[in-house]
Amino acid sequence: MWVRELADVQAAGDLDWFAPGMAVLGQTRRSGGAWRASFASDQPVFIARAPARLDVMGGIADYSGSLVLQFPLELCTTALVQPNQDAVVEVVSLRAGAEHHASFGLAELTTGALRTPEMLRVRFAPRCAERWASYAMGVVHACLTRARQPVCGVRLLIASNVPEGKGVSSSAALEVACMYALAAVWELDCSAVEIAQACQWAENTVAGAPCGIMDQMTAACGEQGYMLRLLCQPSTIEGHLPMPEGLRCYGIDSGIGHAVSGSDYGTVRTAAFMGYRIIAERLGMEVSMEDGRARVEDARLHGYLANMSPHEFIKHEGALPGTMAGDAFLARYGGTTDAVTVVDPGRVYPVRQATAHPVHEHARVTRFAELLLGRQDDAAWQDMGALMRGSHKSYGRCGLGSDGTDRLVDMVRDAGPRQGLWGAKITGGGSGGTVAILGATDAEPVVRDIATRYGDATGRAVAVFAGSSPGAAATGVLRLERLPR
Repeated sequence: MWVRELADVQAAGDLDWFAPGMAVLGQTRRSGGAWRASFASDQPVFIARAPARLDVMGGIADYSGSLVLQFPLELCTTALVQPNQDAVVEVVSLRAGAEHHASFGLAELTTGALRTPEMLRVRFAPRCAERWASYAMGVVHACLTRARQPVCGVRLLIASNVPEGKGVSSSAALEVACMYALAAVWELDCSAVEIAQACQWAENTVAGAPCGIMDQMTAACGEQGYMLRLLCQPSTIEGHLPMPEGLRCYGIDSGIGHAVSGSDYGTVRTAAFMGYRIIAERLGMEVSMEDGRARVEDARLHGYLANMSPHEFIKHEGALPGTMAGDAFLARYGGTTDAVTVVDPGRVYPVRQATAHPVHEHARVTRFAELLLGRQDDAAWQDMGALMRGSHKSYGRCGLGSDGTDRLVDMVRDAGPRQGLWGAKITGGGSGGTVAILGATDAEPVVRDIATRYGDATGRAVAVFAGSSPGAAATGVLRLERLPR
């Protein structure tokens, strides 16, 4: 855990990364608000930050073991943690100019009514007024299970300029920032990858969102100005790819809210695992059932659809049902191998397309990465744009498109290379959210013009995302001996 003193941060020229946290401290001291009243001026404060991400290629294929390419954005979430002697975990989120508070006793979290992740998940049921705190408290639980000695209480303050529900992973930025700061206070020995994995577990298990690993890995391990090349089997960093000279990534928010916990994303994920279960049986793999979950002896694909080539998949595609009702699947196959979703007997699943997507997406991402590292010319960039459009169309066939994201992708296509735009695609969990754009370094005015015209035509509030920043591992945790005056 890289804990840094203020003088070291200043000497390295890294203070700008912590400026949002420092600004919040200054505001709380001046405001006299409820948080200020509980924030001691003579105790150290630990500050960590983690960026949002732009899903350039890979997206929903991460849970099927695909290669993904993720770009850390300038937007970030900051977590400030101060130890206290009250044996309480206080959580405050500063959102939309308001303070949102939640408080939990350490005894309750370690030996009492909230001592297990299942108990916490029930506590943060969908209609719970403190549901917002489930992501942070999932991370708190992950930290408590790793602590080697009794820990002190903490005050945890969360501030962010990452918009929620826009498909740029506000939840992962929050989780990773919180875990870095908490790990520093509680002196946990965790690597960046371990932190990302723990944060994914917290989101899956406590917040109940069946996300893959790419978001948390980018928030923790991303490098400014580089695409994180991540093989999600489960989380192998294969490198950080520089953007070719003359190219840049942009994002446009469609104004349509997205949530990875939504039914569309979960349906497609479940359908992909249903398809894997069917293919495993066709390939003659040994399958057993334990507690409603399938166990597959798979020395060939190692449990990941992405390890099947498109050529091989075509041989089995016709045997997959286009759609399949959950009750029919359970009656025939018993369950899937996925640890974070369950098959709903009353739901109909798009099995064939959800299974096809990660197979073909892995091939698209692999080719995209080759082009990034290969020749740098208009033809290569056109090929990269075509791969993005192929990914976008596949999302639509899975049922994860939206009228807004389709419209933005079409507008980028219409502008085309003559205006410095090479391609675009929906990002993350789909069904709205943000569109990623590959364009020239001087094409930002064109991107902003598209966003303006789209907003005027649809009446939706939109935003453009540009710029990059490091992951939490690169900036570490700033320790302030006392609050600034």
